[in-house]
Amino acid sequence: MMLFNNFYGVDLGSNTVRIYSGLKNQTFTDRNIVAARGHEIIACGDEAYEIMGKEPAEIMVKSPMSSGMIAELELQEIVLFRMLEEHGMMTPLVRNFCFAVPSGMTAVEKRAYYYVVNGHWLRQNRVYMVERPFADALSLGIQIEKNVGTAIVNIGGDCTEFSVIADGKIIMSKKIGVGGRRINEGICNEIHRRYHLQIGIRTAERLKLALGRLSDQKKEARKIVGIDSVSGLPKEEAVSSYDVNAGIMDSVNELAAEMKTFLERMPPQITYHIAKEGIYLTGGTSRLPYLDHYLASYTGYTFNLSDKFENSSLAGIERIIRERDLRKWTQIVQERKL
Repeated sequence: MMLFNNFYGVDLGSNTVRIYSGLKNQTFTDRNIVAARGHEIIACGDEAYEIMGKEPAEIMVKSPMSSGMIAELELQEIVLFRMLEEHGMMTPLVRNFCFAVPSGMTAVEKRAYYYVVNGHWLRQNRVYMVERPFADALSLGIQIEKNVGTAIVNIGGDCTEFSVIADGKIIMSKKIGVGGRRINEGICNEIHRRYHLQIGIRTAERLKLALGRLSDQKKEARKIVGIDSVSGLPKEEAVSSYDVNAGIMDSVNELAAEMKTFLERMPPQITYHIAKEGIYLTGGTSRLPYLDHYLASYTGYTFNLSDKFENSSLAGIERIIRERDLRKWTQIVQERKL
């Protein structure tokens, strides 16, 4: 049985970690980034993010997550431990963790979530998980059990998950490796191609949110500083919204094409209901201005943009913590038996 007062909802993203504490009734967010020199941890969280793009060759800065799942178990445990310690959540009581996870994971992938809070620094914790489409649906106020058919698209930092829920089950799901990171890299490549200027991922992310417009033809520009590829010296350049959109479009078109193919595989009776209801769009990268309009024009479906964006999955877990009848959507994860 879950203990309400010592229950934590966790959303592990490629860019950020979000933890909701039932005891404090608060949500805490930190960057899911680790900076290391060999086996020595230099920094993690927001401090590691500040190093990104400026690190010397001997320091590696990366996320413990890959394709929406845990890739570096020990590094992910360090990030969680530091967050819990920093925000006063290291209680002597047994903690209950509920993770938002992708649908269709293998037993080995599920077991990683158990060991990330039952390893070296964190021990004797109970682990539950809820599939991300269910968590998103709960945050959106969707009735999961009495549902003819609902399509949810979660566009995260490293990947995008398409899901269709009907009659309390995930009847279709697909994950592709297109997300905010790919879009940021596309902007970096485009700026380098046009101006022979090397910029970091952080600069590309700021340009994406400031100038990325997709369906909007408004022309704007921002001054940025990068490294000239020829001289190797710092150089200032004015980058236009046209430049940024050019870097975005390959990834967005791939996302739209994959989405259209996925939707074409749906059964006709569910297709009719989804066309009437609209597709729910959530995840951090859904903040890209006019993305919902562009996808609508490409696929022919209407889109309902969640106002929770990257907080959608965690908001669903928060509802599970607060409302006992929703706990049936979780599954317990044990050390050996899954």
